[in-house]
Amino acid sequence: MATEELQAIIQRCQILEEEDFKGEDFNLFQVAGQKCLEEGYAAEVLEVIQNEKNKVIVKSMGWNLVCPLVRCILSYKQEDEKREHCLKILDQLVQLCNPKELLLGLLEQIEQTSGEQISHTILLLLQPLQTVLLKLHSKKSYSVGLSLSTILNQLSLLPVPYTKEEIREDKLGLCQCCNAIVDFAKPFVDEVVKNMETSTENDDEELKEELLKFCLKSLKYPLLIAQLDQLQEDIEEDPLRHFAAEILGILLDIKELLPTLFSHRGNRNQNWDNPDFLDVDRKHSADSLACLSYLVFVQYFGIDCFPMVSNHQRSEVLEQPSKGSNQTLCTFFQLQGLVKVMTLCPIEHLRKKSLKILQLYIDKFDAEGKYTLFRCLLKTSNHAGVEGYVIQNIKNQIDLSLKKANDSKWFTGPQLVSLLDLVLLLPEGAETDLLQNSDRIMASLNLLRYLVIKDNEYDNQTGIWTELNKIEQNFLKPLHTGLNMSKAHYEAEIKKSHNSKAVCSVTVGGEKMPNMTTEMQLQVLHSALFTFDLIESVLARVEELIEVKIKTIT
Repeated sequence: MATEELQAIIQRCQILEEEDFKGEDFNLFQVAGQKCLEEGYAAEVLEVIQNEKNKVIVKSMGWNLVCPLVRCILSYKQEDEKREHCLKILDQLVQLCNPKELLLGLLEQIEQTSGEQISHTILLLLQPLQTVLLKLHSKKSYSVGLSLSTILNQLSLLPVPYTKEEIREDKLGLCQCCNAIVDFAKPFVDEVVKNMETSTENDDEELKEELLKFCLKSLKYPLLIAQLDQLQEDIEEDPLRHFAAEILGILLDIKELLPTLFSHRGNRNQNWDNPDFLDVDRKHSADSLACLSYLVFVQYFGIDCFPMVSNHQRSEVLEQPSKGSNQTLCTFFQLQGLVKVMTLCPIEHLRKKSLKILQLYIDKFDAEGKYTLFRCLLKTSNHAGVEGYVIQNIKNQIDLSLKKANDSKWFTGPQLVSLLDLVLLLPEGAETDLLQNSDRIMASLNLLRYLVIKDNEYDNQTGIWTELNKIEQNFLKPLHTGLNMSKAHYEAEIKKSHNSKAVCSVTVGGEKMPNMTTEMQLQVLHSALFTFDLIESVLARVEELIEVKIKTIT
């Protein structure tokens, strides 16, 4: 009988000293204990574990019961008394066993689980695992890192829920595990925070590195894949958004502030002595920082942790760009604020001053910095006037590059072609609001006109001639269609206005204008037609130049 076998090995070992235990004793204890658990004698096993006389035996051999114990706990129903006995056994093992051996036993169970059992196993063992790690005291950094990595590796096998229904259902438990692992990490974060400024022990720095690795891996999975741009009313109940906020909170708590992560992205791994961390950093850095930039710049996580300037001081501060040629996160935030002043401030002289400051900023960067800045502004400004101004600056940089052959990398060839993909297109194809985007469209057409005139088709330094078909499909043809549609619409509106003398309202560029008389309405409509005619004339000139150049080639 299983219980008799267990009692026999217990009685045999009770008379031995710990150092006299043999491999055979460990095997017999494991087999007998497993058999008891699987046959439903959890209460009897608990009695053995709780017996003070067996304390030394449990300390040395008890961790071998983790595997069958976890299997039994997961197989029993929540209300089953046997499950309660098994949980008490696990708690006793955590209190009595050698923490290093028990740690390996717990991690082995997490590693070996699969499918639907992954989340159940992790949620079951996180608390015992945390307790074991805390018992390691000062020399636990590696073990904490190993535990976090093992858990995340297993969670990465689970699909990330995407829709609101999937997130709410959380069928495989990923969301629940993500927020549970934050609670698991909390005492280690608190320890780092407490000792960061006073401790000279190397282990504290190592623990901080392990927590940073955990944050980077979490940013890559699941947060990089997660659907985080929920509607405002859904935000508070989204567990993955909560997890994202917690990860950023850890980064801030351990003083790995976002500016540090971003401003050192190119050479960050040179600062790490741990070769294991170098591998993780190289593998995860790009994806992790991409996710982090999305969370900060798009979803505004942690935005309140950055210093802000208010009132009249804003422009004065922005007039003092940081030195150096490469873009920093601080500079990016200053520029975002600057663009808002340029486009939203109701005070005209501040808007004009902001435009001058923007040019000062642009001039501070080298070619690579300007290139990065232009791409960033084109993607984030969401304002046709700003985009038009950026495109004019791009034209100026291309002109400089064509005149200086040794400085042509970023504004000629493949790099320029990639940048032009953001410039020579209509955001919504032929359906684009041409009036609202007229500044951008005119700047794009003038840039294209310049490229066609200046770049010799045989040299093709800008790559414009090999990209001509794409430009026609993405920009010129949709622009023709959009002009025809827009002109027809506004001409029809003019006819309507001539036939009506009532006061009416007009929508221009997506904005509803104040009520206006027929005369005022006609003035607005004719002004719009004039803008379309101007765009059309530049478009015709560009196409004429292209045709002439192509005929010259043939």
